[in-house]
Amino acid sequence: MTRIETLAARAGSTPDPSSGALAPPLQLATTFEHTPDVQLPHGFLYQRYDNPTQRETERVLAALDGAARALLFPTGMAAGATALQALPAGSHVLLCDDSYFSFRVIARDWFPRWGLACTIVDFTDLDAVRAALRPETRLLWAETPSNPLLKVSDIAALAGIAHGAGARLLVDGTFAPPTLQQPLALGADVVMHSATKYLGGHGDVMGGVLSFRDDGEHAAACHGLRLLAGATASPFAAWMILRGVRSLPARMDWHCRNAQAVAEFLAGHARVEKVHYPGLPGHPQHAVAARQMRQFGGMLSFEAAGGREAALAVAARMRLFTNATSLGSTESLVEHRASIEGPLSTTPEGLLRLSVGLEHAGDLVADLAQALEAG
Repeated sequence: MTRIETLAARAGSTPDPSSGALAPPLQLATTFEHTPDVQLPHGFLYQRYDNPTQRETERVLAALDGAARALLFPTGMAAGATALQALPAGSHVLLCDDSYFSFRVIARDWFPRWGLACTIVDFTDLDAVRAALRPETRLLWAETPSNPLLKVSDIAALAGIAHGAGARLLVDGTFAPPTLQQPLALGADVVMHSATKYLGGHGDVMGGVLSFRDDGEHAAACHGLRLLAGATASPFAAWMILRGVRSLPARMDWHCRNAQAVAEFLAGHARVEKVHYPGLPGHPQHAVAARQMRQFGGMLSFEAAGGREAALAVAARMRLFTNATSLGSTESLVEHRASIEGPLSTTPEGLLRLSVGLEHAGDLVADLAQALEAG
């Protein structure tokens, strides 16, 4: 069996039959030749339905996740919203309590319009998950590691609970791309990625992915909704994501090693109250993370002693960590999540989220040291 590092490094690198080129071709056409009675001799009709670059990218993404089918979207939010909108009306969804803030907003503001109901529950408490189930529960939405508290959910256990209730398990794996974590192999039914983050990897492309363990009813519904609603990624974005995947294993190895060094430094600093990183032995779900992840990821968060004002002051003094949203690019970023999320945020006011980049770990630690100690 070909290992995932080899699959990623050779993504789209089959020699082009017309030129012998090893870089995958980019096909920008919006429409394709068909016969008068709309037979498709080349397999394509219209870019919104399908296109060669998207098809190759989806093939690679499915292989990385071990999926029967993958669908590419213009953003991670478009992918997630499609997975939710494709559920039957009347469905009940269990949403993990530390899921990405925008999905909690969708559940609050849009589920009633879509005929869906939602219960928010701590997915690290399996008894609480079981207690929240209803006869109409159709989807458990996990995010592991979560954003921004880096909670780790037991994917195999959640899959057993979901399937026992006749529901599906979706895992948002944005913080842990396929080289780190394989939710489908652990029993999940769908994996969602924001390809804007680690899959693209360079902060210059947006995209979202749904990978399905079975090419069944839910996958077909998501594909049909994407086709009709037009939530199709551009060929150029697909090509950029395919390019990013080719360096994914090497980048993630460096991200993870840097993040471990940063987390260990912060955990020993007197002006840090708490560090959220699953690679630390003191993390509440460290054992679960060690069991289901190859490495612990490039994301972490910490809570500054002194609360909101102290955290903002530390962020303002950082030089290598840029104050910016998003994550997973080559440069290191810092973000005060409570300010980004607004008045309804449940994130601790003293928390700063770090996307640890590909700089030298010693330089990143030195930057954090001066930012913490200058006040």
